[in-house]
Amino acid sequence: MKTRDLTLIAVFAAVIAVCAWISIPAAVPFTLQTLGIFLAVGLLGGRRGTISAAVYLLLGAVGAPVFSGFNGGIGYLLGATGGYLLGFLAMAAVMWGLTAALGDGPPAMALAMVLGLLACYALGTAWFMAVYTRTRGAISLLSVLSSCVFPFLLPDLLKLGLALLLIRRLKGLVPAA
Repeated sequence: MKTRDLTLIAVFAAVIAVCAWISIPAAVPFTLQTLGIFLAVGLLGGRRGTISAAVYLLLGAVGAPVFSGFNGGIGYLLGATGGYLLGFLAMAAVMWGLTAALGDGPPAMALAMVLGLLACYALGTAWFMAVYTRTRGAISLLSVLSSCVFPFLLPDLLKLGLALLLIRRLKGLVPAA
């Protein structure tokens, strides 16, 4: 990997962290992290974008305060909402796979973003249910979706639209892999 690639990966890991710090507290905080993941994969490509997401998660796991509310540490990552954080890696990987198969034009990128977001929601919801059930007792899928997914659908779709616009405008400014 070239120094330029490593630098871009580090910059986008930092972008994702800054997006996490822009937060509205809730059971699962409202942040701009999904926007950061969309931009990382959309601008850097699947491989470098996915590595950026992995670097972000590793920084948080070792205690750097990169998660929402300036949190970090393996305990935070393994908590009830940690599945949504790990879902960012799944999201980036899904986007990588789809854009590799379909190209990175706007329709393919939009589809990749939607399906990546669904992968993040699925992993995060399953994780939340498992951790919540283990620590507090049973909870229904509808309850988890009502507090952890449904409130995020519209904001995440807005972030998706913003990311598509930014990617279209900035794509030529970021060196290709």
